[in-house]
Amino acid sequence: MSMRVVRAVGVSVLTSALLCVPAIASAQTPDSPQALKEQIDKLRADFEALQKEYRERLSALEAALTAVQAPSPPQAQTPPPQTQTPAAAGQTPPPQLATGALLGDTTSGSQPGPGASKVFNPDMAVIGNIVGAAGRNPIAPEPAIQVREAEASFQAIADPYARGDFFLSFGESGVNLEEGYVTFPAVPGGLLVKVGKMRASFGKVNTSHSHTLTWVDRPLVTTSLLGGEDGINDAGVSVARLIPNPWIFLEATGQVYRGDSEGLFHSSTRGDLGYVGHLRGYHDVTENTNLDLGASYARGHNDSGVINGVDAGRFVTDLYGFDATYRWRPLQRAIYRSFIARSELAWSRRQQPDGLQSSFGYYVSGDYQLARRWFGGVRYDRSDRAEAQALLDKGLSFIVTYWPSEFGQIRGQYRRTIYAEGSNADELLFQFQYSIGAHGAHPF
Repeated sequence: MSMRVVRAVGVSVLTSALLCVPAIASAQTPDSPQALKEQIDKLRADFEALQKEYRERLSALEAALTAVQAPSPPQAQTPPPQTQTPAAAGQTPPPQLATGALLGDTTSGSQPGPGASKVFNPDMAVIGNIVGAAGRNPIAPEPAIQVREAEASFQAIADPYARGDFFLSFGESGVNLEEGYVTFPAVPGGLLVKVGKMRASFGKVNTSHSHTLTWVDRPLVTTSLLGGEDGINDAGVSVARLIPNPWIFLEATGQVYRGDSEGLFHSSTRGDLGYVGHLRGYHDVTENTNLDLGASYARGHNDSGVINGVDAGRFVTDLYGFDATYRWRPLQRAIYRSFIARSELAWSRRQQPDGLQSSFGYYVSGDYQLARRWFGGVRYDRSDRAEAQALLDKGLSFIVTYWPSEFGQIRGQYRRTIYAEGSNADELLFQFQYSIGAHGAHPF
């Protein structure tokens, strides 16, 4: 109870007393001035008595309030038993760190706060990717079931000027650093700089981790011309910048790599660097639709001149790419309806001992959200092989995906592939994915 409440009680008592005066006066009609004077004296005495009672009650309430607010005397504590300290044993005691003060916790002195054990830990997550296959594929067979990948991510904002992202890929045959880079978002000139090992900004599929794809496998053009599962993935430096304009979102990216990407680029000397350039444009067509376009270029030395481990030539590969993504999602109605159409083209010009090999490939896909947890899709593939233009592979896939929750998904894919050798493969692929922990968002 505060002093303001005490005074309010006193005011209410006086107000009640004053309201009684007209009632008493109206109840008795004086017959003479003497009677009126006696009545006034009586009312004055009653009022003084009420005022005295009010002062007594107010003093009592103030005393009670003071007693409540006064700190309780400290209780006597039994001293802890004396133990032999490092100093008593002839050792130098370790320094005491004020962990609580360092973390901003003033409630426990130098002891760490409840969340101190996690303050300096990054966001950690694990995503499992289990794939099964049924059917027949004489050219590129896969196991009946396998843990294709278990991705462990470690992500944190180190300070206002740097962010770290590290992704480890655990497979049945070993561990691989899929990506590990530091991002500097506050570089002068409006630049976004990344340093480390990363997926190159070539198209869309190459930048995507396996668990973010809407298919069980990767398109044929990625497998044949862009290095397969890992794609262009190397250690280097990436610099990106937004290009201001009044029409669309426009971003330009330039990257320099060591020059090693398995199945695509091979660096024999320190000067055999790889280069990647990407230009991306994004525009909201309507309130419900948007269009994302991109053009890519990559250049690096290949392993065509490596014979029995000896580099006998200086051959390079030039890659040109174009990607387009159309998204539709109504914001005002049908929240469980959406559609995404994708297409990506790649042109490879690969120097080889027997001449220049030119190969081309592409895919077209569409994914439609049928209900809250159900998605359906289709994809068509067509691609030459990088080593021989005469070898053309084609494929058609139908995909159904079910999301039990945002932490997992179950996917089935029927895939028919027509290989250049004349063999056809009809397969049914299954995928089970799960996620635990805090996994950061991937690029849009």
